[in-house]
Amino acid sequence: MTHPFHPFHGRRFEMIEYRLAWGEERVYFLDCAGQMQRLPAAWTDAVGEDPFVAVAAGRSPLRVADLLQLADLLERLDTGRRVCK
Repeated sequence: MTHPFHPFHGRRFEMIEYRLAWGEERVYFLDCAGQMQRLPAAWTDAVGEDPFVAVAAGRSPLRVADLLQLADLLERLDTGRRVCK
């Protein structure tokens, strides 16, 4: 598990299956209790490293598209809090 905020971060599991589900690539594995679990493949090392992440080498955590999406979200949240007088 490579996602930094997931409780399984840093733990290793044997992948049972890799498939497209709910419009997203997912990995399926058995947890320590033997229960089938699934996660987005992007949260694991099952997919190669994102080229942007590799080139940025820690210098830029967000792509331009990510920043634009964040700015749009913040604007919508700010607009929603404004009260008309």
